[in-house]
Amino acid sequence: MNLGPLELGLILVIILLIFGVGKLPEVFRSLGEGVREFRDAAGEPDKEKSSKGASEDAEKSGDSSE
Repeated sequence: MNLGPLELGLILVIILLIFGVGKLPEVFRSLGEGVREFRDAAGEPDKEKSSKGASEDAEKSGDSSE
């Protein structure tokens, strides 16, 4: 689903009508925070796997040197 400039403009106008100009920065700030939290939560399993793999590699290299 691709949004063109016309669709994005229409969405922005609707948002302006609903929230008003004064609340717009607050709305986009909270939206950005939500997206950031979602990305962090979605990235956690990858971080756990990579850190777990790194610790296993360190243990293996430590066992072979003894």
